[in-house]
Amino acid sequence: MSAAVDVSTATLPPQAQQILQDVFGFTEFRDGQAEVISRLLEGRSTLAVFPTGAGKSLCYQLPALALGGLTVVISPLIALMKDQIDFLVGRDVAAARLDSSLEREEAIQVYRNLRSGKTRLLYVSPERLGNERFLQLLQQQPISLLAVDEAHCISEWGHNFRPDYLKIAALASRLKVGRVLALTATATPEVAGDIARTFEIDEADMVQTGFYRPNLELHTTPCTGSERRELLVSRLRKRPRGPTIVYVTLQRTAEEIAEHLSSHGFPSNAYHAGLKTEKRTEIQDAFMASDDMVVVATIAFGMGIDKSNIRAVYHYNLPKSLESYMQEIGRSGRDGKQAVCEMLACGDDVVTLENFTYGDTPSRETVEALVEELLSEGEQFDVSVYDLARRYDARDLVVKTLLTYLELDGILQSTGPFYTEFKFKPLHSSAEILAKFDPARAEFLGNLFRAAKKGSTWFTIDATLAAKNLGVERERVVAAIGYLEQEGDMIVQATGVRQGYRRLRQPEDRMELIEQLAERFLRREQHDIARVGDVVSLAESPGCITCFLLAYFGEQRNDCGHCGRCLGEPARPMPASDPSASQPTNLQIIERLRTERHEALRTPRQLTRFLCGINSPATTRSKLRGRPEFGTLGHIRFAEVLALVQR
Repeated sequence: MSAAVDVSTATLPPQAQQILQDVFGFTEFRDGQAEVISRLLEGRSTLAVFPTGAGKSLCYQLPALALGGLTVVISPLIALMKDQIDFLVGRDVAAARLDSSLEREEAIQVYRNLRSGKTRLLYVSPERLGNERFLQLLQQQPISLLAVDEAHCISEWGHNFRPDYLKIAALASRLKVGRVLALTATATPEVAGDIARTFEIDEADMVQTGFYRPNLELHTTPCTGSERRELLVSRLRKRPRGPTIVYVTLQRTAEEIAEHLSSHGFPSNAYHAGLKTEKRTEIQDAFMASDDMVVVATIAFGMGIDKSNIRAVYHYNLPKSLESYMQEIGRSGRDGKQAVCEMLACGDDVVTLENFTYGDTPSRETVEALVEELLSEGEQFDVSVYDLARRYDARDLVVKTLLTYLELDGILQSTGPFYTEFKFKPLHSSAEILAKFDPARAEFLGNLFRAAKKGSTWFTIDATLAAKNLGVERERVVAAIGYLEQEGDMIVQATGVRQGYRRLRQPEDRMELIEQLAERFLRREQHDIARVGDVVSLAESPGCITCFLLAYFGEQRNDCGHCGRCLGEPARPMPASDPSASQPTNLQIIERLRTERHEALRTPRQLTRFLCGINSPATTRSKLRGRPEFGTLGHIRFAEVLALVQR
């Protein structure tokens, strides 16, 4: 991959420099920005690997204003969308977002502006691409640029693989976009290669600015679990106060540590997915306004949050990978001033991280059952990922990944997602709605309304059945419902999402395919376990911590001179407890759960997941997660607990 070099603004059209000054208020580009923007304006798809906080957003915001048509930004970070929309709208840029947090009237206005061609920048979540009404609207727009944020999610070997991301490239082709910009802060050379191949990006158009942050002081401190709390308090007392993030793995740890810090005089709040949206927003807003608040958070916090003066990031628990670590420490010191990042490295966390990885791997029996069902369908079929996941007690991600593997192997071809039913509540009378249309369209809509079943408040319509009875294509039914929703004539709720597939071929040897798929899941498991090992190696590294981290991302440099090792802190191995599963009380817990004969804990792997604190669809459905036994053996290796359960 080419490292970005200073690019003279003379290589950019004068219009680009003018937009930089007039709209964004900058006189110069940051490293790599001009290089990326010039490629996009020339019509070339580009990969930008910039560290967190290095200005990736300008790389699509400026071209969006210089190019005609629409720029679509795909990002999983709702907070990032909100912040950037506020920034752009404040500068009279026609930008909008579509996500689940919008009020109905706001969404209607976004759709109107899209149809009129007024919108220049549209931010959407990856999930929005599964909305067929939205895609129908998007196909009517000339899309000049598709920007894919967090593009490492496209790689099977990335640290945050999302199967849905693999479908973005096909969507770009279907929508006939002018060029693609893939952006990430955490791509190893292997992952960067995956991204480039997927989007057909030439090597010359892969731009990396480097990961080194000279103002970040990195420390790793091996310790026991019992030492961590006081170590954290000691560090907070010793160092200058400032906005601080403490990252933890579990929600209950976030609550406990926030309470502990508050009792020692540090204004602290826990932040995790278990809190209500209003509470998370309240904490986030308070943190953005504070000069010394501590947020004790799971990894959800900080994604897309641009607070420049975060002075410290502590990892109370080990991060799950070096990619996650790089992303999380990258939230500190964005103002260029010194910031401290310290990992309190405890061996107990290795077991927790490994157990979550082991618990997500489906058994060979689960893989076989899923494949047998999928390949016994007709040549054209559809499935509910939700139903399959619950029937086979696997996470949705496992089912989606298996379906993606079958697509990559040329056995299945996705025909796209759709909804089986639509519920709608008219906001005007039928006569008022139909009066807006010419006689032919009014007759069609009237027949469509009559095909719906009326409830007390809502109407329900099966789009496929209605299309068949009316003698039209299903797409026309969906488009009509979507149009009336966007015009504010009705409130619509789509239910029963299903994924359509076409079987391209039957495998020559089905059993061999099943073995290969099971092996593929095991390889991914081993890959993720190795990531945890990389974190341990960083924590115990005798040399420069900064150099070790940069080398992982393919960047070589001399010792930094300002990390813990360079400042003289000795390297030590992480203390690790080695508890045994074969304690009498553990055996009693297992026996008691067995005699209760819970269907959700029927197989050894299901029971082991439960004991190790790994949730599953079956335990959620059975409301077993609230049992005191849930997670009681989470400090013991998954394989040892599984062996005990099988015994």
